[in-house]
Amino acid sequence: MSHEELRELASAYALGALDPGDRQRFEAHLAGCAECQAEVRSFRPVVDALAHTVDSRQPSAQLRARVLSVGSTRPAKGSRAATVLPWFLATAAAIALATLTPYTVQLRNRTRELAAAVRDLSARLADTDRQLVAARVEVSLLAAPDVRRVDLRGQSAAPQAGARAYYSRSRGVYFVASDLPQVPSDKAYQLWFVTPSGPVSASVFRPDDRGRAELIADVPPGMPDPNVLAVTLEPAGGVPAPTGSMYLVGPVN
Repeated sequence: MSHEELRELASAYALGALDPGDRQRFEAHLAGCAECQAEVRSFRPVVDALAHTVDSRQPSAQLRARVLSVGSTRPAKGSRAATVLPWFLATAAAIALATLTPYTVQLRNRTRELAAAVRDLSARLADTDRQLVAARVEVSLLAAPDVRRVDLRGQSAAPQAGARAYYSRSRGVYFVASDLPQVPSDKAYQLWFVTPSGPVSASVFRPDDRGRAELIADVPPGMPDPNVLAVTLEPAGGVPAPTGSMYLVGPVN
C-alpha cells in the first residue's frame, strides 16, 4: 500500500476499526512515519469525545431480561452474530467520525490561520519597533550641533544613483541612497569615511528592489573627521580597505 493509502487508515486505526491485517500493516508503517503518527494523534480528541458521549445510566429490568434471554440462545452454526456487535460499533464510530472530522479539519485550519496571523503581526510589530528606534536616532543625529549635510553623486558605474548623508562626529552618520543597481548575492555596497589617514569602513549594505538604501552608522572612536564619504562595490561582508569600483562620492563640507 502507498503512503497516502496508509495515511487514510489513520482515522479508522484511532477508532480501533481496522481488521487485523490492515492494522498490522498500518502499525508497521506507523513505527517509521512521523506524518502518520501526527495524523493519529490529531484524532485523539475525536476518540475522547466519542468516549464521553456514552450514556452511563443503568439499564432497565426489561432490557436486562431481554439481553439475558438473547444470551441464553445458542447461535446457529456458521452464524456471524459474534462479529456483528464489534462491526456495528466500528460503523457507528465511523459515522460519528465522519460527522466530527469536517469540524476538526476546519478547527485545525483556523488554528493554523490564527498562528500565521500572530506570526505576521509579531514581525510587523518588531519592524515597527526597529523603525521607531531608527527614527529616534535620526532625529537625535539631525539635531546635533555639529551635523553636516553631504550630497553624494553617482559615478560612472551608476551615474543615475544619488545619496544624501548627515554626518555628526558626536552622533554618527545617517545615509539614504536611491537608484543603486542591484548586486549579486556575493557582493554588497560599502560606505566609507575617507579621512586624511585613509578610508575607514562605516557600513556594509544592500539596496532594496527599488535601489533604495537607508542606514545609520556610528563614527569609530578616535577617527579623524572625513573629507569625503564614498560608496564602493565589494565582496559580501565587506573588506578592510576599498578594492571595488566607486559608485557614490561626496565631499564633507
